[in-house]
Amino acid sequence: MRTKERILREALRLFSQKGYDAVSVEQIADAVGIKAPSLYKHYKSKQDIFDAIFEETAKRYGAFTDSISVHLGDSGQDLQVFSAITADALVEKVCSLISYSLHDEFVSQFRRMMTIEQFRSPELSALYSQRYVEQIQNYHKGLFQRMIAAGVMRNADPGLLAMMYDCPILVLLGECDRHPEKEQEIMNVLEKHVRLFYQTFHAEFTEGGGEK
Repeated sequence: MRTKERILREALRLFSQKGYDAVSVEQIADAVGIKAPSLYKHYKSKQDIFDAIFEETAKRYGAFTDSISVHLGDSGQDLQVFSAITADALVEKVCSLISYSLHDEFVSQFRRMMTIEQFRSPELSALYSQRYVEQIQNYHKGLFQRMIAAGVMRNADPGLLAMMYDCPILVLLGECDRHPEKEQEIMNVLEKHVRLFYQTFHAEFTEGGGEK
């Protein structure tokens, strides 16, 4: 592994354990096994390291979500996929996304770091909200709006639908972080949530919850 990559990995590991502000450049260099002046040959500052971590995380997460037809920057790309999706396929897609968020070391550590820093740094708190709440909410709001217009979902406020769909998923993701030994149990609850949402709002089902 190249020194530049090792710096990112060790910095992220330390940030996820102690928080961004609590970690010095010297500590990062020690974890890598180099001196601080050598580190500065690769990154000009701790902020530069953070920016590189952010870019790498976004790249990894974007590549994975694109592979399962979840394009957070443009929900219009996914309308055809979700218009024809079955409950089983939706469950599989959501569970695979949560599993990736939990088990990809780079993405998981970044998310944990941001969870810590949301209470310490106004700037990182805003970044946390944008990345883990607003972006996901806006994606689903746009997707649901398009699905309603296409007659695939029942007519309801797409913003509220996005909140109803996303909030339990975010809560369950946090539960998995705090209680990894209960991951399978929590994933079972996640599956029930996704199926209930599908059966409640998909146009395939009647008001009473049964199929037409």
